[in-house]
Amino acid sequence: MSHNCFSVVALCTVFAALAYASPSSGPSAKFAELSDQFVKESLALSPTNASAAGYHKHVDAKTGKTIELDALLDDLSLKGIDKQRAFYERWRERFRKETPVASLDIEDAADWQLIDDQIGLNLLEFDKIQNYRHNPTGVVELIGNAIFLPLTQGYASKDVRIGDVLSRMKAIPALLDQVKIYLNDCDPVWVKTATEENEGNIDLVENTVNNEIPAGSPLKAQYDQIAPSTVSALKNFSKWLQNDLGKRPTKLTWRLGKELYDQKFKLVMETDITPEQLLADAESDLKSVRAEMLQLALPMHKQMYPDHSDHSDVSGRDRENLIIGEVLAKISDDHAQRDHLQQAVEADLESIKQFIREKNIVSLSARENLKVMPTPPFMRGIYSVAGFHNAPPLEPQAEAEYWVTPIDPKTPDAKAESKLREYNNYALKWLSIHEALPGHYIQFEHLNSIQPERRRLLRSLFANGAYVEGWAEYIAQVMMDEGFLNNDPRFRLVMRKIRLRLLSNTILDIKMQTMGMTDEQAIDLMTKDAFQTQAEADGKLLRAKLSSTQLPTYYVGLREWLDVRKAYQAKAGANFDMLKFHDLVLDQGPLPVPAIGKIVMQ
Repeated sequence: MSHNCFSVVALCTVFAALAYASPSSGPSAKFAELSDQFVKESLALSPTNASAAGYHKHVDAKTGKTIELDALLDDLSLKGIDKQRAFYERWRERFRKETPVASLDIEDAADWQLIDDQIGLNLLEFDKIQNYRHNPTGVVELIGNAIFLPLTQGYASKDVRIGDVLSRMKAIPALLDQVKIYLNDCDPVWVKTATEENEGNIDLVENTVNNEIPAGSPLKAQYDQIAPSTVSALKNFSKWLQNDLGKRPTKLTWRLGKELYDQKFKLVMETDITPEQLLADAESDLKSVRAEMLQLALPMHKQMYPDHSDHSDVSGRDRENLIIGEVLAKISDDHAQRDHLQQAVEADLESIKQFIREKNIVSLSARENLKVMPTPPFMRGIYSVAGFHNAPPLEPQAEAEYWVTPIDPKTPDAKAESKLREYNNYALKWLSIHEALPGHYIQFEHLNSIQPERRRLLRSLFANGAYVEGWAEYIAQVMMDEGFLNNDPRFRLVMRKIRLRLLSNTILDIKMQTMGMTDEQAIDLMTKDAFQTQAEADGKLLRAKLSSTQLPTYYVGLREWLDVRKAYQAKAGANFDMLKFHDLVLDQGPLPVPAIGKIVMQ
């Protein structure tokens, strides 16, 4: 999910009307007006994020001119970055002075907090973390999104959208020159990933864009004129990454360090829990989930290995590892073929949908706009298995995409087999529950129906990560509790293994970013404590170095969702209705979960 803004004159009028039609004038009307203006102006600062939000035209407040955002590329010059920094600082002051949070009702106060924390995150990045100076994956992924988004959207005719893509392609050489000036002190893992992802950008320009242009179209001549210099700039950037930036001595590493991590953690989670508390709870839960798994695995072990001992000659972790590991190994035999991953996922979605309807788990979308497709090559660094890309909040009818990453034909058989065993047929069903139904897709379909539109946009752009990832984990637990796959113990054991993954994600992130955890210790945790295959552990190790504070959002959010459900259920008593509860919380959109609790319990 990408974060940043959008508008047309007609929409401005509608939004203004919405803001002032509110029965409460005063602080509420003022906040509606300011938040709408802030969101749109922040999107105009990042045309790529504006495309992701479905915000295509922006009316400049100073000149009154309409800016076609999809034809523009972000300004990543130092001057442009200073302008962004000043923008966020100025707006933080305005919100705090003109609409203090204490003057707002419960809904507006929740929105105010989302904005304030998002501004805080941006200023922390500009002032202290400064990833833009050290991590080239940012610019590489921005370029990929800038080209890819207009190709898959429906905001204008295909010719207009391809024209926008060509306009952005033309600006790529200058953009790359801008960032070369200040990119420095770069950890090798970032150089390697950026180079690999940049191959995806080259492929996007040479093949995807080229193939989208109809034969005989005048756009073909434009493409032929622009593409060579774009491709050349991208290839030169890869060479520069490897032969220049990658060879410079560096003092920095990918580790964020405790002080910055703690500051970022608080702004990302938007809750009071500290990394220390979360780490202690995750390590304790890891032990209890393993104990649960042993109880589930013992009867299956007896069945699967009739002429095999129950390993009572060993004890503790070693015995748990032997019994659970052997049962999981048998379960993993049942997996898709390497070139049929996407077909397997598509087949699972139908049975999942049927179960959701039968059990009245949550209201499904009337829009039916989910498309399963291969992950775009430039995003395969961060989405090594799958990911979800929601329809833009301003274009809810547009395509929502469930990305499934194909196994590269060049991948050796042993490595491909390791990945397929990790994502066996039971784990794949969990994956589709998490990413699509009733996980992220259904979550964003509810969000994309929120009114007024300005609130929908704000909550979508500045979505609380623990709400988003926590929901997908929580609702998978609900599916299991409701008896999905007829309570098959193999599915239940795989679900416990996935819970171990969520816990080890948290431990990894905190210990790797702040406590000097080594690669060996990380791999040991994942493979020996959490039963992950080597391929999965390698992928997660990379992800833990490429991001920080994202991996614990799953655990923080799961705990918060379970707490809110418990409190709501206790209050409702015998009248508790699961479908009603799930619709109610999803219809609020991704606020911090404790804030949702306050809103639905009032």
